[in-house]
Amino acid sequence: MPKAEQPHIDRAVTLQFQGDWGQANLHRICGWLAQEFNDRAGPGSRTAIWSGRGGSDAVDAIVEHEVDLSLIVPAYVGYSALAGVGMFEGTPHPELRALGVMPQDDRLVFAVGAEHGVRTFEDLRDKKVPLKIATSQNDGVNTVGYGVNRVMAAHGISRDEFLSWGGSFVEDERPFPTLHWYRDGLADAVFHEAIMTPPWQEVGAARKTNFVPMEDAALTALERELHWPRGILRGRYLPGCDEDVLTLDFSSFLVLVHEDMADDVAYLLTWCMVHTAHAIERQYHHIPSERSPLNYPFQPEHMRATPIPLHPAAARVYDELGS
Repeated sequence: MPKAEQPHIDRAVTLQFQGDWGQANLHRICGWLAQEFNDRAGPGSRTAIWSGRGGSDAVDAIVEHEVDLSLIVPAYVGYSALAGVGMFEGTPHPELRALGVMPQDDRLVFAVGAEHGVRTFEDLRDKKVPLKIATSQNDGVNTVGYGVNRVMAAHGISRDEFLSWGGSFVEDERPFPTLHWYRDGLADAVFHEAIMTPPWQEVGAARKTNFVPMEDAALTALERELHWPRGILRGRYLPGCDEDVLTLDFSSFLVLVHEDMADDVAYLLTWCMVHTAHAIERQYHHIPSERSPLNYPFQPEHMRATPIPLHPAAARVYDELGS
């Protein structure tokens, strides 16, 4: 990254950020941005970081002016919020703007214990296997829980139908408990994200597992209706997954702000995202980038490729780089 003249705000600025539960990547990003921004703002500048869930609550907090900046996962759900589709059906939020995308290469993966004989969604539909699936709750906030239900519906399996043949869900807000339930035999299947984390490595090592591919027609419908992109779980990325598996992309964190954020604040925040990336990248250097929950090095041309409009001041930062 070429060295750039550092911007500065002379007045004291107080900001409110919303991250995750407190110990994951969104909170770490918020802490990084808070320090870098305050170092370049007037004396007395400070930032509060609120805990959050990284789902629809991130949008609500911006729209209701409860916070100045939040992050939502995966990034493409920002389009749903802007357009009023999916989990934001009928409630568009055209006032949303982005500062950029924080890179994370992730997938939503359906893994089933091999003993149940489910290798495809067709198997699940035809055999009506009463699986106990470990996932997150579909409560209108959690994007994993909503995503799992929409994916199953796109494959012709509504939640009600699945429950009617004896299927069930065991649910937790975060991925690790669900993965541990599956690993320890307390669930028949797991349907979740965070594939780069150690618990997913433990899953395939602990029990023989079928990684169930999603159907092209289902993914095409989700792309058309919600702008949700497909992805590939690469063969051998996880133990027991020897071949590429077609699935749903679940990548990246979208940095959200309101359209009325002051230009100098939006500019400085985005400048810090681009020009002080090394300060957060080095916190992940002990993990190979392809297995890191935050991929590095950051690429400004990818950071600006947001599913909703950039704040004009943020766009100016990327334009100045020629990205």
